[in-house]
Amino acid sequence: MNSDSQSASPSDTYSHRMADIVGTIIALVTLTLPVFVIGHYSTDVPNNPQPITYQLQQGED
Repeated sequence: MNSDSQSASPSDTYSHRMADIVGTIIALVTLTLPVFVIGHYSTDVPNNPQPITYQLQQGED
């Protein structure tokens, strides 16, 4: 390795910084989205109506 060369050019630093931001956003969405989805659907469970059942009359033969 040459000791006189820079480790990263300004454009490389910018792309690395952008990758860190995008990675952080993906991580936050991955961690928070399931919690909100589970919370949303778990509160809708009591609102679901029970299936209708019919009483069948037994005929006399």
